[in-house]
Amino acid sequence: MDCKYCHKSFSKGEHLSRHERSHTGVRPFVCKECRRPFARQDSLARHQKLHTRRGHAQYPSPPSSHASRPTIPSPLSSGEPSVNVDGTATQPSIQENSWDQEECSAGSGLSQNAPHSADIDFNLIWPDSEQLFDSLMALDPTPQRQMPLGTLSDSNLSHSISNGTLRSVSSFRDNGFPIGPILSGESHQAVHNVSEMVTTLSSNVTAAVEATSVTSVFLDECLHMFFERFIPTFPILHRSTFVFREYSQPLLLNAMAIGSLYLGPKSSIAKGEALWRLAHIAVTTSWEKLITHQGPHDSCPGVQLVITALLAQVYGALSKNRAIRTTSQAFHALGFHWARQCALLDSESSYSMSLPPVDASEAEKQRCWRIWAAKEVRHRALLGHYLLDGLVSRMAGESPSVRHSANKLGLPSTEAVFDAQTANEWLTYVRLQQIEQCSFRSVISSLFQPDAQNQLMHGHTISALSLRVVLEGLQSLVSDCDNEDVPTMGVPTKSELQSALAQVHESIVRNPHLSNAERLETLLRWHTICLDACKDSSTLCLSICARFGIEQYVCGGRRSPTRDIDLISVVNTEDARRALLHAIAIQDIVEQLPRGRAHVIHIPSSLFAAATIFCVFSLGGLASVNIPSMVDWETVLSSNYDHRTFPGQPDSISQSETKRYIRGEYSTMFGAVGVTKNLLYELNSMQKLFRCLCSQWGIAYDMEDVLDQWNALCH
Repeated sequence: MDCKYCHKSFSKGEHLSRHERSHTGVRPFVCKECRRPFARQDSLARHQKLHTRRGHAQYPSPPSSHASRPTIPSPLSSGEPSVNVDGTATQPSIQENSWDQEECSAGSGLSQNAPHSADIDFNLIWPDSEQLFDSLMALDPTPQRQMPLGTLSDSNLSHSISNGTLRSVSSFRDNGFPIGPILSGESHQAVHNVSEMVTTLSSNVTAAVEATSVTSVFLDECLHMFFERFIPTFPILHRSTFVFREYSQPLLLNAMAIGSLYLGPKSSIAKGEALWRLAHIAVTTSWEKLITHQGPHDSCPGVQLVITALLAQVYGALSKNRAIRTTSQAFHALGFHWARQCALLDSESSYSMSLPPVDASEAEKQRCWRIWAAKEVRHRALLGHYLLDGLVSRMAGESPSVRHSANKLGLPSTEAVFDAQTANEWLTYVRLQQIEQCSFRSVISSLFQPDAQNQLMHGHTISALSLRVVLEGLQSLVSDCDNEDVPTMGVPTKSELQSALAQVHESIVRNPHLSNAERLETLLRWHTICLDACKDSSTLCLSICARFGIEQYVCGGRRSPTRDIDLISVVNTEDARRALLHAIAIQDIVEQLPRGRAHVIHIPSSLFAAATIFCVFSLGGLASVNIPSMVDWETVLSSNYDHRTFPGQPDSISQSETKRYIRGEYSTMFGAVGVTKNLLYELNSMQKLFRCLCSQWGIAYDMEDVLDQWNALCH
């Protein structure tokens, strides 16, 4: 029995009828309480239980966004793997992040302020979650050559690969996807083997999803937490104009996988991982179709594929599952490749569009707002890849995928403009913003000019996102910089990088447009880059673990560790003392981050770099150190203490104290001046922070395990 719309075969008539409803949008099962229609009877039964559990409260179920009209068949919605889910829906409690020990105790994962089930409104925040859930359940599990989220012709892909070239987006679109004849012989066997491999992989993932009992309520909560917790710290999608049904299923699944990290129950982690695997199989088998896809309001084809790759890599890079982390590292350059194939890097900027007049109609304002938002989302998705590239390449021990200092993209809008809730609010803010119309390449280059002092603060509004992209550009240069400060062709010297970092620090501190949380998050990344500029924390981690036989899965790459490293000599260098100041600052910033904002993707790596420095000092015989009570960061970054005073910055006692500390004079005045830090105690405190991070970023499990072994060595 074949589907008359997509010609997919089914073994049972009921499975065929259920599948065809995903094409027609017919929903024959209607709730008697609220008249909401459903495509499946078990979905209706699950929904009716919500009415029972709510005790017929005064809140009616929201109507489905698909109830009033037939669903338009999506080119990306056919061929998903079957998902059989238990009918009972368990509403996940929302987890609040806190660094208090009581709320971060191991094994709980639930906040003390998590709502009880009786307090939860079971209405779906995103009603289309039910449609996605039904779509995932719409297919027969028995067909053998089943591909998820869009079946592609093997001949198209194999032809491109055999010629050694990849076609442009237009050629993908024009060629279509006919199923050509498969030749007999070895080629036929090879295609058959690949098909069997995909079928087996798809079946394994489907079984994992079935075992986790995913529900539409779970999907709904995941997407809600994605926008509430993740997007504020990684603003790439526009919440105000986001329409569920306009986005591809792989993108939605990756967003929900990230959102699952912020839910309380431990089962959420397994469910989120299953969603990520579904999306990963969809992209790997259907990228040729996704690269031509353009949503109703997308600024160009392929933008959703680039966003999907970005979200998948964010989840994978910080996952507890080491296989998923390795997959993320192996595929993390694909986002840039697809962006080049789709010409996203050359697309028109959101600044080039004309704003509607003040007396324009509401419809015209809404139209212009959506066009602007689509261009801005495309822009921020590319910048998100730059942000993630620095993190993933650092963890993998590899060079960045692109030259960050050659980033031709312009500065994004301010957060006030991007976070506007209405078209009128957007127009108000966009007319007030003062964004320098220049590229990141010119901004980074200006930091190394002789007269570049305070270049970023010449009356222009620099957003937190822009500052973070600039920092990643400097991080890529730090990775290429020779530790001996020997000039390398095309790479700034260490002293030049320190001068550039000092200017960025001044911009962060003096920027009046940054909120307190944004300032702390940006400074967290700044201190981490400065720490690695002084002492490469990854190299130190590898050396310590190699010397003491500790197995670690945090720092990768082909770097050869130094087993006979002299830790006593290391900790008595000026650069080590500089790195220690940055490590202490990192720990202080993480503890100061407000609740709900402690989800920045760089927190685990930043804390681990700080912990590495604490361990090096403890093993080097300096478990207790004296540091200045006030640190002058410009002095910390200065070479030979050549103080370069910024305008309006007076000399202070902190400058002289910082110089004396870096010279090592504090070691002879132990307890007499400054502040005493017990690094063994700080390492114990760091372990508690990692236990808190484990609930969001699974890589913290491996980091905490290494830190636990380091603690045993130090004691």
